[in-house]
Amino acid sequence: MLTSRLPPIPLHSRVVFKLNAMSDDIVEIRQQYDAYDDPAPLCGINTTANAGRRCTLELTVPRDMDPPVLVHYEISGFYQNQRRYVTSRDDAQLLGATTQTQLALDNCRPLATLSNETTTVTLNPCGLVANTLFNDVFALSTDPGMIAADADGVPLAMIEEGIAWQSDIEFKFRQPDGFRQEQCGSCGDANCTCAAENWSCTDPYQDQDGNCFLYYYPNDDTTQYLYETYPMVVSPLDGVLNEHFIVWMRTAALPTFRKLYGWFDQPIAAGTKLTFEVEANWEVASFRGFKALVVSNNNAFGGKNEALGRHFLIVGVMCLGFAAFFWLKHTFRRRNLADQNYLHFKEE
Repeated sequence: MLTSRLPPIPLHSRVVFKLNAMSDDIVEIRQQYDAYDDPAPLCGINTTANAGRRCTLELTVPRDMDPPVLVHYEISGFYQNQRRYVTSRDDAQLLGATTQTQLALDNCRPLATLSNETTTVTLNPCGLVANTLFNDVFALSTDPGMIAADADGVPLAMIEEGIAWQSDIEFKFRQPDGFRQEQCGSCGDANCTCAAENWSCTDPYQDQDGNCFLYYYPNDDTTQYLYETYPMVVSPLDGVLNEHFIVWMRTAALPTFRKLYGWFDQPIAAGTKLTFEVEANWEVASFRGFKALVVSNNNAFGGKNEALGRHFLIVGVMCLGFAAFFWLKHTFRRRNLADQNYLHFKEE
């Protein structure tokens, strides 16, 4: 009986096929919800910043997804890599300094202070990067009938911690010098009041667990802090240590980029409907951009990237081409070691 044997697949081709297969294994669900050229966006706010429009996005998982399952927001047309934008920040201020050098003030202009006819307020943090924070809010729906569960039937919970680089949290950001906080009793307790001990708060802050806190920010009467600029995203207890803010402050290299918003540490079965409640505040129409919500998993090479295998092959072919060129050069135009013809002596 005649048999045939196919030639073995070259190593570089097997690597390319493997990379493509790994990319195909990644599940990615993307839903655009606002764009400058979309006549009927799902959650459009046109050019109205801080609109607070509420809407719902529903995403259906096509295949089983193993944790971690990542939730990103995607923005296009926004140039965080522009030189003036990148340098518009005060790193000393982000590390807690309450005074600024003239150079830092110049870098932050025009968003170093806010002025009107009677008062001037200092922005802390100042600059273009900090004061263009992406402030749309995403949360899984808690409405009956829309609560998503994992593959084991446990309700899904989106985690919004652990999304920033640990080095950024530890070494680049700190609450202003003099900041302090203190947990008190219930918010209705007569002893839990901002009037005591010169706290700067107007009312005690209540967190998601119902705990009440008093807090103090220095120079609060002449300074607008981050929690006052973006109360929908940043709490007064977190301030510049808010991880959504820290993620935003690591500027993107390209005008289309994704930033991590949260993640799931639970497996999600195929067919699961993820319903997100969105509060739209960040407008994209003024710079002709769009924004989208992306849910995906990843692998050792990152997210879904169908071009990685092709680029790997192209670079491999280029390396082979250069290797062949230098081999030919070395074979036919060899440069002999210790050849005195290549030495040039200084004339006497």
